[in-house]
Amino acid sequence: MIRKATFSDLPYILNIIKKCTNHMIDNKIFQWNKNYPSKEIFYDDIKNHNLYIIHNNKRIIGCVMRSINQNSVYKKVKWITENKKNIYVHRLAVDPKYQGKGYGIKLMDFIEDNALKKGYKSIRLDTFSKNKRNINFYKKRGYLKIEDIYFPNQSIYPFYCLEKIL
Repeated sequence: MIRKATFSDLPYILNIIKKCTNHMIDNKIFQWNKNYPSKEIFYDDIKNHNLYIIHNNKRIIGCVMRSINQNSVYKKVKWITENKKNIYVHRLAVDPKYQGKGYGIKLMDFIEDNALKKGYKSIRLDTFSKNKRNINFYKKRGYLKIEDIYFPNQSIYPFYCLEKIL
């Protein structure tokens, strides 16, 4: 089941993020670190009603942030669609113990179906260029690579901007 996250969910979400960060680092994917994503970022996501969680038997096993607000880092990106009626996705995470079981698919289905029903034109996101699993995940879902952006506090390697037209 998917629902909006609440502040009482925050400790569980942060635990999942820590597990995901460690799992990526163990697999030589330096996408997240001790600075990103932070507790403050997730607090703001919840405060702004932008964070969703997926749970199984009352256990939170993943989350995703979706927003209609474009992050300033995206302002120079030449997206496919006009900057109007777009959804932005960030911080998709599934507890490594539950990865490969379809929970990431369910979260993205939820985001995409909701956006389509509300008349949004596209979904935009970025993913780390060294995270081949994520790249393949989004490619299979019909996301197209637009261009690269950089987050120097996270990595020297680029992040790919991706967009899916709805």
